[in-house]
Amino acid sequence: MHTLRVYRRCLGAHLRATLEYQADFWILVVAAVLTQGAGLLLIATIFARVPRIHGWGVWEVVLIFGMMVLAQGASELLAEGTWGLAGLINRGELDRMLLRPYPCLLQVCSSRVGMNAFGNLTVGGGLLGTALAHLDVAWTPGRVALAAVLLPSALLIKVSLTVVANSTSFWLRGAINTFAAGLDQLGELTKYPLSIYSVGLQAVLATALPFAFIGFFPVSAFLDHGRLAWVGLLTPVVAAWCVLLAVAVFRRGLRRYDSAGN
Repeated sequence: MHTLRVYRRCLGAHLRATLEYQADFWILVVAAVLTQGAGLLLIATIFARVPRIHGWGVWEVVLIFGMMVLAQGASELLAEGTWGLAGLINRGELDRMLLRPYPCLLQVCSSRVGMNAFGNLTVGGGLLGTALAHLDVAWTPGRVALAAVLLPSALLIKVSLTVVANSTSFWLRGAINTFAAGLDQLGELTKYPLSIYSVGLQAVLATALPFAFIGFFPVSAFLDHGRLAWVGLLTPVVAAWCVLLAVAVFRRGLRRYDSAGN
């Protein structure tokens, strides 16, 4: 609990610093809204011509899209600092974090707050609410409990995958981690139903890089949609695995860290 309190206070300090630049904050919030709006425009354009895609209707796809956007916002809020890990390693600034009596990983995660996080959280939450309002969902106690488990698990997967991707900076040794950016862009594919892609790509997005467990599989399980709906019930298990993987990869990377030298 003490560790979590310190983490929350670190995030709070950086959040207050971010909000000091109000113009930048609102510009990036609007930019996040416009970026996600472009994705929604694509969905609207497609469904204006076809009623369903591989058995998925427009509001079901919007629900998947909203889950991904919400998860992106959560990652930008809780682990945005990992995107600066390559620079910390390159400049040797990780030294001061290692000297503090607090987990280095949490220091890195809370070292920055993404200004566009609030735009994505707002858009993602709004899309979830709007999509659920248009879907015929029977809110039984079991379904409410399922949603209460699947949603935080999905967000945790996104945050963990962000940590894993940026932890490769310990091996790549560059000022900017383009590999992590590439993986993040690959995850953008799962804003849409996984079934529209080839079998090979589906396998990658469901196993090696389980981005599909952020939106597609949890929504499938929640709506009981499709023959793979049961896979979504594994989302909490995948979340636990991703957290363990993120911690293990970061710790393994720390063993390779030798500061910037002279």
